[in-house]
Amino acid sequence: MSTLHPTVERADALIDLKQYDDAEALLSQRLAEDPDDIRAWVKLARCLLGAKRPSKALEATDQALKLAPEDLGALIMHSHALRAGGRFLETEPVLREAVRLAPHYGYGYALLADVVWRRSLVRHGQANGGQIHAHEMSGLLQEAADLSKEALRLAPEDTDAYEIAWQIADLAGNKTVADQLDHAILRLDPTHPSALARQTERAANTPGIKAAQAATLYVDALATAPEQMSLHRGLDDASYRLLRGIRWLALLCLALTAAMLDLVATEGEVPRELPVSLGQRLWALIPMSAIWLLGALLRYRRLRTGVQMNLRSLIRRRKWPRIVLAQAGWAMLCALLISQVPWTERPTPQVLFWVGLLPTLATVWFDRKKAR
Repeated sequence: MSTLHPTVERADALIDLKQYDDAEALLSQRLAEDPDDIRAWVKLARCLLGAKRPSKALEATDQALKLAPEDLGALIMHSHALRAGGRFLETEPVLREAVRLAPHYGYGYALLADVVWRRSLVRHGQANGGQIHAHEMSGLLQEAADLSKEALRLAPEDTDAYEIAWQIADLAGNKTVADQLDHAILRLDPTHPSALARQTERAANTPGIKAAQAATLYVDALATAPEQMSLHRGLDDASYRLLRGIRWLALLCLALTAAMLDLVATEGEVPRELPVSLGQRLWALIPMSAIWLLGALLRYRRLRTGVQMNLRSLIRRRKWPRIVLAQAGWAMLCALLISQVPWTERPTPQVLFWVGLLPTLATVWFDRKKAR
């Protein structure tokens, strides 16, 4: 490739900073001076793609290819412009030409592999009523897998090549290879958003990982990749699991008060006399306070600051977290009424017990997936 003109170099730096308007102005100035500057046309196409103007980007690559039909950079950018403009299947011949012209350029093979696996699945699905069976995947993905291997051989430090190889391995159901590729990506780029999100989700969903541990994993990952939405969703899920645990604390307190007044009849046992003494009623507050101190307050204080902030944010943003807190509060109110009022008969506290228990218990399993 030819050396970049200083104006084109400045525009390229502006594109990296996402200052697309300024970059476009510089490139337009350069092309007014020299309309045969191929690199300026290619950089203009890159600028327009960044600004979400694929049709204009395609026009720029068309101009570049008119000047040099076998320019590798123009062909690669042309494929990006076609894809961004929704003309996906037209990118394959462009990339095959790029691979023919530069057989030792790994990125070209990676892009071609990405197009080939998508094209194979689309055409097979169209021919079979939209159905693709698992046993057919290996055959459909074979050509793309071979291209991907060649891309990795030629460009062993290109994370894009590894990402495309991961997509193919994941579609083929080869989770072991996909996991190895994720580790390879993170060795090359520890901040790679997609690989980081996948590995964090894998760790957070490992059997035995508690909600607080999962939330901490997501917070740590978000410190590196704050714009990765899957990490935000995972953190919301883990935070909601933490909130759901609060209801169990309230139900435990409710059960203790029921035991104190013998509200649930046991065959062969004589229930204690009512009303219970003031000392017993006050004593009931001690285990309830301990449950909330150890199970909620201390646990909350031990959470990472990011998890605490997300818990508060989740309560503001979502309906079901507020419902969970309301249910816990209702169950605790019933528990306090049962334990602190000097009841002389059991029917009323028994009604309070079931009214506090059943509405909460009925939704414990139903709302498991309500975090989103």
